[in-house]
Amino acid sequence: MGLTACAEVPPVQADPDRPRVHPALRPHLVAFYDFDHPVEGDPALERDQGRSGTEIELINGGAAMRVPDHAYPGSGDALQTRQINPATAGNDDWKAGTWSASGVGTLRAFAGTSATTVLGWFKREMDGPAPNSSTADLDDRYHAIGLAGVLTGDSDGHGVRALLELIDVHGELRLVAFGRRLDGGNSQTFAAAEDWRTLLPKGEWVHLAATFDFATGAMALYRDGQPVAGFYTRDDDPWRVSGPGPHVTTASDPRGIKIGGSFPQDTREANPCDCRMDGLMFLDSVLSPDDVAKQYHHMVR
Repeated sequence: MGLTACAEVPPVQADPDRPRVHPALRPHLVAFYDFDHPVEGDPALERDQGRSGTEIELINGGAAMRVPDHAYPGSGDALQTRQINPATAGNDDWKAGTWSASGVGTLRAFAGTSATTVLGWFKREMDGPAPNSSTADLDDRYHAIGLAGVLTGDSDGHGVRALLELIDVHGELRLVAFGRRLDGGNSQTFAAAEDWRTLLPKGEWVHLAATFDFATGAMALYRDGQPVAGFYTRDDDPWRVSGPGPHVTTASDPRGIKIGGSFPQDTREANPCDCRMDGLMFLDSVLSPDDVAKQYHHMVR
């Protein structure tokens, strides 16, 4: 069934009697999007079910980006993101997020923090990075597929503090946690060792999580509640945590959240994801392996 046809189906109502968040996560849940809560009067906006109240925009597709697909029992709609015109250098890709040049004040929990976790449900519908719409070469492709992340305080809409994505690592596409502690500073990448197509089978819902411990420099990935083996792409100290602490992120409000691609201010296109997403969570803590497993099993029970 095509996207247009899906958009015309009456929205499936989520089960209000099924809490989506395990109690262990709730105190640290800054933002949470289940794509079942459009803003009244503007269905192109999605309400935050976390504590921050940060609304996000369903960019370019609006309400049609909510599709009836069920990532977990009791879920309602999911978010559809996708590239629209691969041969045109335009700004029409379907993606989601929010952006402000002065910083998004409701996301202040990620300013001067020692910890962040990004997690959610993802279903890929693409075989690799999309064609690069910013170049004339039709064979040129992006080097990454954007999933979901928090921007830095000086971001142009692409640079991030904490991100889940698929990116080229030493010539191979890999699932990664990608983080940056300091605005304008170096990034670190923790890459999954297993093949990305095994971790994210095409057409299947998978629960992913990435944790970022800015105090120690440690990162981790999880799939369906279980740790994912991986490796760091740098063996130096890109986050500068070897000296005296405390080590926290720059005390600047993030410029926003990006989902399914970069530049949520919609000024250009990069790294689109032909994907469906649901239950996206952004926390100001490093979830333990036990808490990641608790959240996964809490949603699928």
